[in-house]
Amino acid sequence: MKTISADLHSELERTILARTGRRIRDLAIELRPERVVLRGRTATYYVKQLAQHGVRDVLPHVRLENAIIVGG
Repeated sequence: MKTISADLHSELERTILARTGRRIRDLAIELRPERVVLRGRTATYYVKQLAQHGVRDVLPHVRLENAIIVGG
């Protein structure tokens, strides 16, 4: 049986990947009691922002730390 946390993690991952066109390498989503943390690498700030909006689509009021690194 899946937990709520596992279901939420899967939903966030699907939403972020769909929004970013899979342009984030090594995407990691950490669900913590007080916030969500995004990690990974991408080439542009635009894609980093798209990932952030993906989280907001699912969890509009959560505290979010976007630690995705932008660069080659």
